[in-house]
Amino acid sequence: MVMGRQVGWLIRDGCGLACGVLTWVLVAYAWFVVGVIMLWPYMNAWYGCLNGVLLAAVSCLALASHLRTMLTNPGAVPLGNATPAYIESLRLQPGQVVYKCAKCSSIKPERAHHCSICKRCIRKMDHHCPWVNNCVGERNQKYFVLFTMYVALVSLHSLVLSGFHFAHCFNIQWNGCSPFSPPVTVLLLVSVCLEGLLFLLFTSVMLGTQLHSICTDQTEIERLKGEKPSWERRGSWEGMRAVFGGRPSLTWFSPLDGLFLFFSVRNFPLETHPTTLYV
Repeated sequence: MVMGRQVGWLIRDGCGLACGVLTWVLVAYAWFVVGVIMLWPYMNAWYGCLNGVLLAAVSCLALASHLRTMLTNPGAVPLGNATPAYIESLRLQPGQVVYKCAKCSSIKPERAHHCSICKRCIRKMDHHCPWVNNCVGERNQKYFVLFTMYVALVSLHSLVLSGFHFAHCFNIQWNGCSPFSPPVTVLLLVSVCLEGLLFLLFTSVMLGTQLHSICTDQTEIERLKGEKPSWERRGSWEGMRAVFGGRPSLTWFSPLDGLFLFFSVRNFPLETHPTTLYV
């Protein structure tokens, strides 16, 4: 289910909500291990301050991107609009066809697919991601790309710092290199390395597939279903501008752009134009 307009867009799925909370817990855990064990003893030096600020900034960008992906309407088609009166109001030309989704009773626009978890038809649906408890679609793909990118950067940063800290602790024979005992320190460092490696691999693959989908103008679900394009495909550059908005600028990398608009029209229904629509 989707929560009402007054409280924004949020999918009520137990697994998705648990995965969303777990994402924040894992980022917080990595920040704790890196911050307390690796950086806190060196906060009076440029090494500790610089890496601490960098880690905090990228972590905040990752979590902000996660929230925007999770709480942004991905492009849901209005429910139950496949009524005879509405179809008649479209004034379709002879030969034009509209398709009705049998699951949500909505007119299904071109390139829209029904999500069994969101229980809605989503424009340009790429896939449903439990880690963000939402579909990745026309309206929130940018934030999902930023989420995968910033998590990959946090993971890479944590791995590099862990490597340096392991070498440092080994050189001084684990004396005074951590507020914790050597066995606990080793356990924490190994766990954050495993977490960082897994998330670096996972998010890097997801980032690559998303950029490929944008540049080829073909969603993952369209590729998996082998759908032949019936639309005019955008070029790579046009696709990037369509997803990230306008010409290249720093706003391309910001999950906070359009925040006022997000709160103003977060659930404003998408129009269904009187054109030929396909499944």
